[in-house]
Amino acid sequence: MPNIYETDKLLSEYLLFHYGSDAEILGERAGNPALSSALGFPVRTASRFTPGEVARGLDLGCAVGRSTYEMSRNCAEVTGVDFSASFVSAAETLRDGHSLRYARLEEAAVSIGLVAQAPEGIDPARVRFETGDAMDLRADLGSFDRVHAANLLCRLPEPRRLIDRLPDLVHPGGELVLATPCTWLADFTPPENWPPGSTFDWLQDSLSPAFELLHAQDEPFLIRETARKFQFTFSLLTLWRRKRKPV
Repeated sequence: MPNIYETDKLLSEYLLFHYGSDAEILGERAGNPALSSALGFPVRTASRFTPGEVARGLDLGCAVGRSTYEMSRNCAEVTGVDFSASFVSAAETLRDGHSLRYARLEEAAVSIGLVAQAPEGIDPARVRFETGDAMDLRADLGSFDRVHAANLLCRLPEPRRLIDRLPDLVHPGGELVLATPCTWLADFTPPENWPPGSTFDWLQDSLSPAFELLHAQDEPFLIRETARKFQFTFSLLTLWRRKRKPV
């Protein structure tokens, strides 16, 4: 199956999802509180860590980079990793101070041109991006004070491989933000690799030996496909603290 995350259609949708203004995303529906509350998902999930400055951050499944940039506001350095080369290329283009033109699909063959730019107040020297597989991260990646993985787990063929790597990626005392809409699909993850019950129970069972659960909540998000078609979804967001090693 071709990688849909390398298509112009998905690249445009994610640039709008990450960098579009409320008016650009919602159009004539801007100001609708039910819809507006689901905007800014990459900004909101990156803000769920405990406040304060830290040294190193890692953003897994960073897509076109907005959550990586937001993490850099409180991390001295952040690495964003994504499997899609086109997503990473777009994030790097914005980091280097350039804008990106993309098309917002209205319907059929009708589209409107928009421009994406990196958010204001970001120090690009704090941010780097690389193409990588969350199930097979490079061995020398190191460990981090904060690890963020939003809407990634249920798109991996073998999510257990990432779960098993997480204790090595987070410093003792460091934090992990996981968000997943729990939309397990055979097109992405073979059913034998799905959680045996609820995703939340599976995460608790899998992570509790090394992590303490600090908080769990639903985090809504909205992806515009056309002027009349929107994906409105609730992602299960959990915040974890890496347990400190016994003295």
